[in-house]
Amino acid sequence: MQADERIRRARPDDVPAIVGLVHGLAEYERAPDECRLTAEQLETALFGGSPAVFCHVAELEGEVVGCALWFLNFSTWRGVHGIYLEDLFVSPDQRGSGLGKALLIALAQECVAHGYERLEWSVLDWNTPAIDFYKSLGALPQDEWTTYRLTDEALTKLGS
Repeated sequence: MQADERIRRARPDDVPAIVGLVHGLAEYERAPDECRLTAEQLETALFGGSPAVFCHVAELEGEVVGCALWFLNFSTWRGVHGIYLEDLFVSPDQRGSGLGKALLIALAQECVAHGYERLEWSVLDWNTPAIDFYKSLGALPQDEWTTYRLTDEALTKLGS
């Protein structure tokens, strides 16, 4: 499949727009107060000495209108890396334009090019438009798994 010219790897000058999109996602997911991401944090994560987070952006007429933030995971059962998609977001006025699919295609192409065997992500149970979109691409839910998370006081208590 040919690369979509609207999709490219993020550059340092994209960071403010990406931060804005991540905050837009937090608002869409009904948790705007939980998003504390700053431009400085993201710039370090993406472009610092040892980047462990990566990003593709969707750009239209010089404006970043979508992003896919991801990192490598590892499957001990498959013995190879995969991609975990942390955030996929397209500006509301650009939804339905194919940019979300183009971003996922770019990540699938990363997987194929590097021999990664999985592309995974989470979606909120109530987000039926996203669920329907993902299923239309052939993605399957992992219903037998429940995600657990430690944060804030619980993480500090366990790590102390």
